[in-house]
Amino acid sequence: MTDDATTPDRPAIDTAVPHAARIWNYWLGGKDNYPVDREAGEQTMTVLPEIVDIARHSRAFLGRAVRYLAEEAGIRQFLDVGTGLPTFDNTHEVAQRAAPECRVVYADNDPLVLAHAQKLLTSTPEGRTDYVHADARDPEAIVRAAARTLDFTRPVAIIMLGILPFIGDDDEAKSIVTRLLDAVPAGSYLAITHSTSVVTGDRVIEAVRQWNVVAPSRYHLRDPEQIAAFFDGLELVKPGVVSCPKWKPEFLDLHGLREMDEFCAVGRK
Repeated sequence: MTDDATTPDRPAIDTAVPHAARIWNYWLGGKDNYPVDREAGEQTMTVLPEIVDIARHSRAFLGRAVRYLAEEAGIRQFLDVGTGLPTFDNTHEVAQRAAPECRVVYADNDPLVLAHAQKLLTSTPEGRTDYVHADARDPEAIVRAAARTLDFTRPVAIIMLGILPFIGDDDEAKSIVTRLLDAVPAGSYLAITHSTSVVTGDRVIEAVRQWNVVAPSRYHLRDPEQIAAFFDGLELVKPGVVSCPKWKPEFLDLHGLREMDEFCAVGRK
C-alpha cells in the first residue's frame, strides 16, 4: 500500500499511527498496510503468536456463516456492520456465489475503509451492493441508509464480526445489537465474532494491553457468557457460542481443531 493521496473520495490516511484495520489486514496476509502497522502487528505476534490463526479463522467463519445463511437459511439480504478493509471472500462475494440475487450493504465509520469502498461495490447483475459511511453507535442511521438497498420488511442477516470489542461499555454494546435487531423482522439472523481470554488467559490479556497502548481504537475482551448475552431472545444456530474453528467446520473430523480466543455464534430472530 503506497498511495496515500487525498481526494474528495479518498480521505487522508495517517501512515505514522498504527491502524486497527490495517493491522488486521496484515495478519490476513493483505497488502493494505504500512510499516507502522506491521510493526504493531509483529509486537502482538510476539506475545500471542496464534493471532494470525485467530484472524484467519475469524475470516473463515465469515465464509461459512454467510454460506449457511444463503444456502440453508434462505437469506437474501445482508447488513455487514463494521466491515473493515476489503480482503478475500467479502460478504457479497460469498453470498452472491450461493445466490446471485443477494443484496449486501456494508457499514463502517472508518475513513480508510471508505477510501477502499469501491472494492465492496462490485455485484452480480441479479444482486446489489452498497456502502454506508456510518458509526455502529448510531444503528438508526445505518438502517435508514441501508434501506436504500435492503427491504426491512423481509429477513436480513446482520453481520458484526470483530466490531463489538471496540465498544467497551457492555450496556452500549447490547443496546447497539438490540436496536439493529429491532429494525429487522422475524426470520432475520445475527452473526457475531468476539475475542475472549478463556483459552490463552494472561497472554491474550497482555496482547490486548499492548494493542491499547499503540492503537487509537481501544479493544475489550468478553467471556463466552457475555457474548451469548448478545443473542438473548434469539434461537442460536447449532453449535451455539463456540471458538471459531468449531462453528460448522467443513470437515467431519473435529480431532485437532484447537480452541482459540475468538468465539462466534449465529442466532435467528
